[in-house]
Amino acid sequence: MKVRFSHLSLSDRGKIERWRHAKLSPDEMARRLGRHRSTIFRELKRNHFHDSEIPKLSGYWCVVAQSRCDARRTRRRKLVRDPRLRDQVERCLRAGWTPEQIAGRMRYERAPASVCHETIYRHIYSEEGRRAELWRHLPSGRRCRRGYRLRKRLPPKFAPELSILFSPDVIAHRKEFGHWEEDLVLFRQKYGPANVATMIERTSRFLLVLKNEEKRAKPIMSQIAQALMPLPRHACRSVTFDRDSEFVDRPHLQAEVGAQTWFCEARSPWQKGAVANAKKRLRRWLCRDTDPNSLSQENLRFLYAGLNTTPRKCLGFRTPAKVLAPK
Repeated sequence: MKVRFSHLSLSDRGKIERWRHAKLSPDEMARRLGRHRSTIFRELKRNHFHDSEIPKLSGYWCVVAQSRCDARRTRRRKLVRDPRLRDQVERCLRAGWTPEQIAGRMRYERAPASVCHETIYRHIYSEEGRRAELWRHLPSGRRCRRGYRLRKRLPPKFAPELSILFSPDVIAHRKEFGHWEEDLVLFRQKYGPANVATMIERTSRFLLVLKNEEKRAKPIMSQIAQALMPLPRHACRSVTFDRDSEFVDRPHLQAEVGAQTWFCEARSPWQKGAVANAKKRLRRWLCRDTDPNSLSQENLRFLYAGLNTTPRKCLGFRTPAKVLAPK
């Protein structure tokens, strides 16, 4: 008989409940489940339910056994067993650190007690973490962990030769200045069509943030062209976009600025990771509940000026403004 030592699942516990009522012996249950007999004896003993008021309800019930198992596993969680480590993690979260930064710093300092970032996320979204509203201190600020679902395949809107796969290698390897990535920061639908466009230069990570009053293609492209026209020709060689309908008016941008346009593959936002990272950083100040109609371009200029004077690890801890200056 093959013996397995993994935890019993809810379906296994349901089988034990049925066999218990059918008067099967624990040895026979173990044989049918492929478990050691001690596993079944231990399961029946520790999860036996006793009702003093209604003795007929006493016995083994799979739902009760599963809830008790979940409670035991909760009590054994690392951040529950170690209050000092839990307090340290929560202090770092409230200081604005991400779970990955907290776990990485602990490994770097060779701390005697450390956790991985997944353990921190599970603590944040546990019952205790939700009561303390720890999720508010995450950069995304999500109340629930988001699941990723496959979207329906849409028909192509752009010519195949405009795919980023055909772009020169100097763009992919960041060897040439003047190649930009662009995307939109969107807000709650109740605030209307207003949005914010973000543009980032791939080599220097210099960021521009522009306010758009509507979400149609021509106004958005006009706003982008207006921002890029003052730049010299070598500072605006190409712009990479999503395959969204807001960016179909690429001929307008090429006619106004002379920049080549490229488009990511469908469902591949990682192909323009610089602007995706910039959007996540902007979300700390421009969350989805922000009313974009209350923002002015002066507010946005102050915001992206602060980000352009922030040291970046990918630049050797230089600032984007300093890297751009000699250009």
